[in-house]
Amino acid sequence: MDNIQTERAQKRGNAWLATAGLRPTRQRVALAALLVGDGEHRHVTAESLFAAVQDHGEQVSLATVYNTLRAFCDAGLMHEITVDGTKSYFDTNTHDHPHFFWEDSGTLTDAPSEELEITRIPNAPDGAEIASVDVVIRLRRK
Repeated sequence: MDNIQTERAQKRGNAWLATAGLRPTRQRVALAALLVGDGEHRHVTAESLFAAVQDHGEQVSLATVYNTLRAFCDAGLMHEITVDGTKSYFDTNTHDHPHFFWEDSGTLTDAPSEELEITRIPNAPDGAEIASVDVVIRLRRK
């Protein structure tokens, strides 16, 4: 990234943090710039974001990446999508939408919402309410 792109990414990152009222620490701004700096949505793991921030020369620990992703989720900036109970992906697109999980590459991508039709789901048990419905469609290459 050149300096102009970096500055633009940092401004977008700062603005994104401001929408949730999060303090723009150096680490948060660095991670936010990578997540939303180009205006595109991302699906990342903590490990992939850690690798990306290292590639950009920032000094951020993996623990800080995990904690920051949790703070971004708690603030409503991201959603966590858990695949098979062992791997979490973090999505900057917070609108309800389904996902494809590509088993061969271990990547998560958006699936077309307009093609998904859920006509009925079970009622929540007494004393509970449905918080969300996550749809992850697992794929493998033929």
